[in-house]
Amino acid sequence: MSKYVAAIDQGTTSTRFMIFDHGGSNVAIDQKEHRQIYPKPGWVEHDPLEIWENTKSVIEGALQKIAGGLPSAAREIEAIGVTNQRETTVVWDRKTGKPVHNAIVWQDTRTEAIVHELAGQGGLDRFRARTGLPLATYFSGPKIKWILENVEGARARA
Repeated sequence: MSKYVAAIDQGTTSTRFMIFDHGGSNVAIDQKEHRQIYPKPGWVEHDPLEIWENTKSVIEGALQKIAGGLPSAAREIEAIGVTNQRETTVVWDRKTGKPVHNAIVWQDTRTEAIVHELAGQGGLDRFRARTGLPLATYFSGPKIKWILENVEGARARA
């Protein structure tokens, strides 16, 4: 059996695991969708534990599809790349290993008031000279602030 490289692609609607051979051909793939949670208009959340379980499941599923299955196929993987949702934000409790709240998805807009508070007199471009980007609900910082201020016990645990 030849050596492989693999990729975990954890996206907005699903998680997939792909295994590629030395020539770059895809030799196995497994994919699983996860729930989209909409607690209020403009709010989008994911269950981090569901995503973690799906990630383990698709890795096993793809490995089962290549010759040898588990665990011999796993030993043939030399590298794994990971892509993720980037600005989707989840905070984990360091003592329990559990999330303190659902993940707040990149397109969620609940932090609009926080963003405008941060903008102050300088407007949404207040930090653009330093960061190259405007203030926006897209980014993780305001989401973390929201979690610390709105999830019972989050600030104390932080």
